[in-house]
Amino acid sequence: MMSSQVLVVTGTGTEIGKTVTTAALAAVAVRAGRSVAVLKPAQTGVAPGEPGDVDEVMRLAGAGVTPMELGRFPEPLAPGTAAARAGIEPVRPGQVAEAVAKLAASHDLVLVEGAGGLLVHFDAEGSTLADAARLLDAPVLVVAQAGLGTLNSVQLTAEALRSRGLVQRGVVIGSWPDHPGLAERCNITDLPRVAEAPLLGAVPEGAASLPEPVFREQAPGWLGPELGGVWEGGEFARRVG
Repeated sequence: MMSSQVLVVTGTGTEIGKTVTTAALAAVAVRAGRSVAVLKPAQTGVAPGEPGDVDEVMRLAGAGVTPMELGRFPEPLAPGTAAARAGIEPVRPGQVAEAVAKLAASHDLVLVEGAGGLLVHFDAEGSTLADAARLLDAPVLVVAQAGLGTLNSVQLTAEALRSRGLVQRGVVIGSWPDHPGLAERCNITDLPRVAEAPLLGAVPEGAASLPEPVFREQAPGWLGPELGGVWEGGEFARRVG
């Protein structure tokens, strides 16, 4: 199980499975009897009243998850840009740290899901999720793509984390294809090497389309023991190789 009460979830980009990975983390923790809160500091590209990422996490992970958003901006842009264009006050790292502290006081696990990648700007001053993680003194889980091009993105993210004194918990592949090609199979070995951190899971492609009870039942099989699941990297590599 995770030893830390707070885990920051970032990605190497957008649309790579960060939200479904967060939902899997939440589902596994709830299944283990833990109370879970999911904080989305900045939700972009969603109009008022429309379901956002935390709603998707709640749908998939089920009861036992407390959702929280700090800011919502209608245009699908970086949070700082979206806030400025909407004339709305941006979310700042201090607000994230304050909200997490309140949630951590009443929950066993707080998951903080970023928007896009680690260094996407929250505001005009260039504040990022990395700044929030530093205030929280929390480890960061990196969600990555499976295929060609992911090694560069993962290594850049890992180097950015290390340069800021942040701890990388590991890497999870956010959408593992049903029929992996050569690049995907090779990346099973190469991802932990370039990240200098363990590969801790692989969420199957289309997992969000599973019936919710099936998602919750299968989620432990997508995440390693360090994240509360039963996924085993060596066996996975043998099976897909």
